[in-house]
Amino acid sequence: MPTKQQSRKSRGRGSTKKKAASPRQKTGRPAEDRALREHLLYLLGGGGAHLDFAKAIAGLPAELRGAEPAGLPFSAWRLLEHMRIAQWDILEFSVNPRHVSPAWPDGYWPESDAPPSDRAWEKSVKEFRRDLKRMQDLVANPRTDLYARIPHGEGQTILREALLAADHNAYHLGQLVLMRRLLGAWRN
Repeated sequence: MPTKQQSRKSRGRGSTKKKAASPRQKTGRPAEDRALREHLLYLLGGGGAHLDFAKAIAGLPAELRGAEPAGLPFSAWRLLEHMRIAQWDILEFSVNPRHVSPAWPDGYWPESDAPPSDRAWEKSVKEFRRDLKRMQDLVANPRTDLYARIPHGEGQTILREALLAADHNAYHLGQLVLMRRLLGAWRN
C-alpha cells in the first residue's frame, strides 16, 4: 500500500525540489495579495469559466440522481460524492498535518450509482457546501500565507490547493451538466 506522500505524488501533487521564499514575504504588496484572494474566491465560487455548484445541481429530479446516460460512466450521485470527497481531502490536507487521504482511486468514489436515500443526497450537498466555505474562508483569511509551503506536504501551497479545488470542481460540474443534458434534465 502506498504511503500518503506516494499517493499524493500519483495524483499530481508531487514535490518541488527547490524551496523558494514566499513571494508575499518578498514583495509585501497587500493590494496584490488582496486581488489574488478575491480572484481565488471568484473561481471557488463558480466565477469565470468555473461553474456554480448551486446552479449545476438545482432542480435535478431525485429519480435521476442515480441514472447513467448511455456512454457515460457516472451518475449525478457518483459525481457529487466524488467532488465532496476530493474537496474534503484537499481542504483537510491543507490544514491538518495528521490527515490521511483515502485510498486512491477507490476511496474517492461511492460504491453505488444512486444515493441510498434523499437524506444521503442532501447530506452530501451540505458537506460539499460546508467544505467549500471552509476553503473560501482559508483563502480569505489575510493571515493565511497563500505562497508558503504546507509544512507536512511536498511543496504544495494553499494557493496551489485552492486552485486544485476550483479546477477539480469545475471539471466535474461540467460533467454533471453534460450528464443532465443527455438525460433531458438541464435548463440554462
